[in-house]
Amino acid sequence: MPHDRVALIKDRLNAALAPESLEVIDESHLHAGHAGAKSGKGHFSVTIVCDKFAGQNVVQRHRMIYAALGDAMQTDIHALSIDAYAPDEI
Repeated sequence: MPHDRVALIKDRLNAALAPESLEVIDESHLHAGHAGAKSGKGHFSVTIVCDKFAGQNVVQRHRMIYAALGDAMQTDIHALSIDAYAPDEI
């Protein structure tokens, strides 16, 4: 893929959630030979701190992240590891 997937993920999460902090790591190299890697999609790890997560459970937080990423979940991302926190949880 010619575009930067880490930048794509960061742009979408920043635009939708305006997090206090956001770290996105491309872990695709750790999964070479895996079926998802063969499809051309990547493996990523996200650590995000956002006030919009206050009062939300883990499933709700993950849904918010998936919604923000939109079609990238089908086109660019095979696997996504998520650590999502409200500011008072760190």
